[in-house]
Amino acid sequence: MSDAPFRPFETLIDEARALDLLRQATHGADDGELFFERRRSEGIVLDDRRIRTASYDASEGFGLRAVVGEVAGYAHSTEISESALRRAVETARLAVGAGGGVLATPPVGTNLRLYTDADPMADASFAGKIDVLKEIDAYARALDKRVVQVSATISAGLQEVEILRPEGLRLTDVRPMARLNVSVIVEENGRREQGSTGGGGRYGLARLIDPAHWQPMLREALRIALVNLGAVAAPAGVMDVVLGPGWPGILLHEAIGHGLEGDFNRKKTSAFAGLMGQQIAAKGVIVLDDGTIPDRRGSISVDDEGTPSGKNVLIEDGVLVGYMQDRQNARLMGVAPTGNGRRESFAHIPMPRMTNTYMLGGQDDPAGMLASLKDGIWAVGFGGGQVDITNGKFVFSCTEAYRVRNGVVGEAVKGATLIGDGATALKQIRAIGNDMAMDPGIGNCGKAGQWVPVGVGQPTLLIGGLTVGGQG
Repeated sequence: MSDAPFRPFETLIDEARALDLLRQATHGADDGELFFERRRSEGIVLDDRRIRTASYDASEGFGLRAVVGEVAGYAHSTEISESALRRAVETARLAVGAGGGVLATPPVGTNLRLYTDADPMADASFAGKIDVLKEIDAYARALDKRVVQVSATISAGLQEVEILRPEGLRLTDVRPMARLNVSVIVEENGRREQGSTGGGGRYGLARLIDPAHWQPMLREALRIALVNLGAVAAPAGVMDVVLGPGWPGILLHEAIGHGLEGDFNRKKTSAFAGLMGQQIAAKGVIVLDDGTIPDRRGSISVDDEGTPSGKNVLIEDGVLVGYMQDRQNARLMGVAPTGNGRRESFAHIPMPRMTNTYMLGGQDDPAGMLASLKDGIWAVGFGGGQVDITNGKFVFSCTEAYRVRNGVVGEAVKGATLIGDGATALKQIRAIGNDMAMDPGIGNCGKAGQWVPVGVGQPTLLIGGLTVGGQG
């Protein structure tokens, strides 16, 4: 494992020469940049008392982009050299052609730092991490005799980014990431159920491998598993639903967030296209995408085009007021970029992506919201889901949910899915809790084959008339 500090690209290729080649690539273009990345990561997985995998990965490379109108020429390489950069220039120029464009106004430089630049992998030795995983396994089994299997994963990494733009602006960002996931399986009378939890963010492993952190996580995972052990088949039908705070915001992310990304709206493929300034949600609904929250999983000091991260209001009192934009789509739509140009790695082209997307809290008491529920579902935890961007229709599975009758929380239900569409669900929000919370740091977002870390959050919400899929 290497704990070497960030190595600027000019140690591999002269900065003046790189800038000259970048300018050749973007001559006559509207925009472009040279994106350099160095990444190191490791992951250790314990499963059923054994270390199943232990991996370490290191990579570095560059991506060169030239943009003209809606077209982008992009080339990338794991070889950082003048010859490789020359070949990339030739590829990018194929998109530019005769050009004729004028370079867009560059992003404004920033000294914003939202997280440490220390390597999270260096917080413990490899042997120390193994010991923590074994302690986790032993602790979970000692909690309850019904625990028959324990899984735990420690992962950490450091991404070092440098962006060179044709006007000469140069930006750097060093992005740490650490995460701990735990899962337990319990068995009773021949029935097995699972409970999982996890979390992390842009900080060191030290806080995650502290017993004061992971012991409550295991107790929570066990609680969820035991709840599911006694769960009955979920009902089916149209009913009111109360969504818990925090991680259930993943429904907001998928069903609404993607539909507010600039590229889908510019191309008019989003269910929210053409609705700027219109009431698209219930009164009191305020939704933001905020990449500036310190240490959060979805936060970025600058995006992958060099634009400083922003705190962007998307929905204000139910009215659509903003989209998330990268530089290309913002320019084509005649608006300012919002710091949402993100890419998975140097091998990928940037596009509009969410950072930390959440709904602000309201004035309603969560207990009162449950008490008002005549016959419905209280959904506390979510698993996987799917959404169709063109119409906002979504399907989400619940990992922890309860039946509520006449304001009384009853039995846990298993196999519940929530079905609806984002545009309708927004308007059917009847109460907004005063308990807004962010997720624990477990979000990943996929789009066009690229994955980036994200955050979600929301208060407790009462939504009327969702379709609940179940077995009853």
